[in-house]
Amino acid sequence: MRKSAFVSTVAVFAAFNVICDSLMGPPVPVESNVWYSWGFMATPITGIVLGPYAGFLSNLIGVMIGHFIYFRGPYEFLFTLGAPIGAMISGLLFRGRWKIASIYYTVLLAIYFITPVAWQLPVWGMWNVYLAYVVLLAAMLIIRKKSFKLESMGLLHAIAICAFIGLEADVLFRIFVLIPCQTYRLFYDFNVETLRSIWVLGAVETSIKATMTTIVTAIIGPPLIKTIKKTDFFSRFK
Repeated sequence: MRKSAFVSTVAVFAAFNVICDSLMGPPVPVESNVWYSWGFMATPITGIVLGPYAGFLSNLIGVMIGHFIYFRGPYEFLFTLGAPIGAMISGLLFRGRWKIASIYYTVLLAIYFITPVAWQLPVWGMWNVYLAYVVLLAAMLIIRKKSFKLESMGLLHAIAICAFIGLEADVLFRIFVLIPCQTYRLFYDFNVETLRSIWVLGAVETSIKATMTTIVTAIIGPPLIKTIKKTDFFSRFK
């Protein structure tokens, strides 16, 4: 029974991710091509509901199939691995496992800042990633000092925080692949001027889309979580 419930639930959320990832993304004032589709809308709620590991798997299946349906080039299959990582981070945070998320942010940011080409890019261009990191560290300090549980803030606020940090974890992975892994040069042959333009556009585009997703997830999340908490669902997906 547990195995069939696991498979069916992962399949349902995978299908949800396929649908979102197959649709062309919302029109925004600027496009940096960080998220081409609506797939980012499904990332945090998948991790929050299913948990870090089932959420990762479900999102991974969804975005891989979605990328075949709405093909954006072969390189996007690498960059979109940020989506299941974002789902996993949201799932970890919602279950109170903050240390892994903090290590992830710290390591990837450190690697980014020791990459020489990063020194030539606008520091403020990643302001939303910095904000997510600050929120993450601040929440960890509060929890440590006061034996604080995230849900004592209110389910809506808890879900919003987990969604936002998970989405920015997705962005951070894409930045890691593009800059420290040198794919900006190996895949796209971008020069520094092109990267600067992407950084400026991305600072606007990702913040708009992350805000949209955080609000939507915070609205649909609480009633969904309250409903499924009446079962032993959360004890299964950890």
